[in-house]
Amino acid sequence: MSYQVILPAAGQGKRMGAGKNKLLLELDGIPLLIHTLKVFEKDPDCEKIILAINPQDEIEFKGLIEQFGLKKIDDLVPGGKERQQSIHNALKTVEKGEMILVHDAARPFIQTDAISRLTEKAGQTGAAILAVPVKDTIKKAENGEVTETVDRSSLWAVQTPQAFRISILQRAYELAEEDDFLGTDDASLVERLPHPVSVLEGDYDNIKLTTPEDLFFAEAILKKREAAK
Repeated sequence: MSYQVILPAAGQGKRMGAGKNKLLLELDGIPLLIHTLKVFEKDPDCEKIILAINPQDEIEFKGLIEQFGLKKIDDLVPGGKERQQSIHNALKTVEKGEMILVHDAARPFIQTDAISRLTEKAGQTGAAILAVPVKDTIKKAENGEVTETVDRSSLWAVQTPQAFRISILQRAYELAEEDDFLGTDDASLVERLPHPVSVLEGDYDNIKLTTPEDLFFAEAILKKREAAK
């Protein structure tokens, strides 16, 4: 199913401690941002990529887009202070189409087959997300003491992309703006409409690179995939 995708790329990535936008850090000699963009560039179902950026990164991002010959990046829109604001700015530029995806630019290991499953499900239900079952035991704690051990059988760690009919996500963002509500992901906004959100099992390799330690995991995933070819 054809789709457009929004990638919020305006964050400073302070937890990475890189002193610059973490998307400019290199994996296997290629910027993290480019690894992610190439997935959508190569996917024939992807019609358009919209990047929400910090204006101070615009020149460098445009240079990378030209250097790597990326053709689907139709818009570079200014990001906001919060991720939600960046996505809303990007969403306002979408004028036509049926399906919109939102994907963390710092998740370079998403695969096309997962995207296809996701868009197919969202086409049926209006909203779908990728997630993986929680592996660890989860406990609630207050003042340094455990108050509850949570049943993990129904817990999922949510990933991106998240896929929605464009009209549904636009309504969700309009309502969030009216209510001054700040959600933790796009699905949390859609849930408030209310509208049901379908969950599809994702891949544990689809990590988000947030801290310096994540770079070691990323290198390992690259090596594993290279060995599998």
